[in-house]
Amino acid sequence: MVTTGLVIAIIVIFVMNYAYPWAHKFLYDVFITHRILTGSLMLLVILVGQIFFVTYVHPVAGFDAGALHYAAISAENAKEPNMTAYYSLYPNNLLTTLFMHWLTEISGQTSWQFFDYVTLFLVDLSASFNLLSVYVVQRRSLGVAIYIHCAWLAVFPSIIMPYTDAWVLPFVSLFLLFYFIMRKAVTSSTIMSQVALILSSLGFGISVVLTYFVKPSAIVPVIAIVIVELLSWLIRKKHFTMRQVILTLTMLIMVGGSAGMTYMLANEKSRNQTYLKIDRSRAIPPIHFMAMGVYGEGGYDTEQAVEMSVLQTKKEKTDYSVKMLTKRLKKLGALGYLKFLVMKQRNNTADGTFAWLKEGHFFRENQKPNNKGISNKIKNYVFLYGRHIADFRFAAQLWWITLLVIIALGFGPRSDLIQILRLSLVGGFMFLLLFEGGRSRYLIQYLPCILLLATISFERAVANIKHLFGWYEVKVDEAEAADEKV
Repeated sequence: MVTTGLVIAIIVIFVMNYAYPWAHKFLYDVFITHRILTGSLMLLVILVGQIFFVTYVHPVAGFDAGALHYAAISAENAKEPNMTAYYSLYPNNLLTTLFMHWLTEISGQTSWQFFDYVTLFLVDLSASFNLLSVYVVQRRSLGVAIYIHCAWLAVFPSIIMPYTDAWVLPFVSLFLLFYFIMRKAVTSSTIMSQVALILSSLGFGISVVLTYFVKPSAIVPVIAIVIVELLSWLIRKKHFTMRQVILTLTMLIMVGGSAGMTYMLANEKSRNQTYLKIDRSRAIPPIHFMAMGVYGEGGYDTEQAVEMSVLQTKKEKTDYSVKMLTKRLKKLGALGYLKFLVMKQRNNTADGTFAWLKEGHFFRENQKPNNKGISNKIKNYVFLYGRHIADFRFAAQLWWITLLVIIALGFGPRSDLIQILRLSLVGGFMFLLLFEGGRSRYLIQYLPCILLLATISFERAVANIKHLFGWYEVKVDEAEAADEKV
């Protein structure tokens, strides 16, 4: 019923916009002429809705998110053997857990709901950084950016899942923002621009390293930035002035210095902490995630994961993973592996809910809520056996398809900025094809790139659509003219 109402509403709006001049004028005034005001009000409504959502829906989850929360809220919990075993295998989650524990100490709060509010704040902070990025690089698209982010936040229930997927978002958005500021500041010689260049260079190095410690795979856009900037430098190197050379060297020194210092401090904190006792020699090697990524649908493989906990040394884990990887590749063959990659790419990118409810022991409470009370009415949209879960999935998929269509139709421009965002997506896709993937949850970390690319591509997408319809109308006119001659 909800989906039907949504579809009817969309159709009615399109028909009225096309058929009635007064409706077209009203919609144009509200959503185009006053797009910043309208978008800001929509964003405010979404924020209130998010707070309302977290207030009434905050179920405790299992898998990794549950492990991090359990270890962070109590030193006694952190000392349990199963926690020692978990963090020995996955030390990449250590600093995030220490940060969560620090939050419990300064706030006195340990509930899952508290960390849901933290997640909400971090996700919205990421959206704010993205909007600032659009303001820096293409101010005229700010209204479009607000609309796109409103649609995303309205269908993003992962704010009630306090884990690194969502927590890394503001760090990715932040280093992209700092990079855009650097690009703009380097072309100006004013004092303010030089100050902005220095601060953004320092901020870029710091935020990249923090991103790495929260979720290492999220630094793929940094690799894209380096590749595009190097290619751009090779093309323009004959036209560099001495000032540009000095500015470039200064930026590299500040970025490298701030990144190196941040890495040293974070690494020292990780190694000297006493809250969690771990055995780093038992850490799972990266090759394990490549081996898992070629089995089943390309995602989590219980058999291999259990074996990683049984094997004691890094060499044993590596040898086992290499054996499993080569065994699977030989079985697939070249053509079979290619077919597998096509299937895996579909699994990695097809789901606009980002694999919501498809991950391990997702929620620990009853997944079939009744319809009594505000909390249960909302849960019916986001719980596995909720009455309206299909409505949520439809809305999320509609948003996702629209976003991808905008990106696909935005072909044409070849600016460095757009190429960086496109290359970031390609790099992210390649990473998920090579390593553990199999579901679109892993795309969450690349959402800042996707959202920014859709925003910047929107104008070109509209122009391409108009060009396509213009070509169609010309052909129709030619056909009518030919009919009249007959």
